[in-house]
Amino acid sequence: MALDKLLGENSILFIKSEQFFDWSRARSLWYMAFGIACCSLEGMISASGPRFDFDRLGVFFRNVPRQSDVMIVAGTVNLKMADTVKRLYEQMPEPRYVISMGACSNTGGPFIKYPNVVMGVDEIIPVDIYVPGCPPRPESVQYAFLQLREKIYANTEARLEARKNARK
Repeated sequence: MALDKLLGENSILFIKSEQFFDWSRARSLWYMAFGIACCSLEGMISASGPRFDFDRLGVFFRNVPRQSDVMIVAGTVNLKMADTVKRLYEQMPEPRYVISMGACSNTGGPFIKYPNVVMGVDEIIPVDIYVPGCPPRPESVQYAFLQLREKIYANTEARLEARKNARK
């Protein structure tokens, strides 16, 4: 009985370890850049440079979707690329997050009148954070990662609150 209280799903040890895992997940976000257009050059590359230094935030670039936590979609998504974006998203492990960066990936941008342009990447995959701008500033890309970190913390608190309410 005492061992079950210590090691069970509602135990203090389990809850604290779950908080620790979410804390470490929020502090080491590995992103996969899916740069289709100019947003990837001007926003992501300059944000990853020495002036803005993603490394101190624990944000690292990975080329492989199976090793990534975050997908950054930057640029115009057309219908031909939509299947590729969805396939790469499905290859990412859970929990996975998406940042839509720039006016083109958010709403279609200046190419909104063309019939082959997807009107926002959120029609294909669920988006967690939107970064506005054409092109977005590197500071806004860093702010998006800080917002994503806060979202992970909020999900942890919501799960713990739901577990506490389920016990009552």
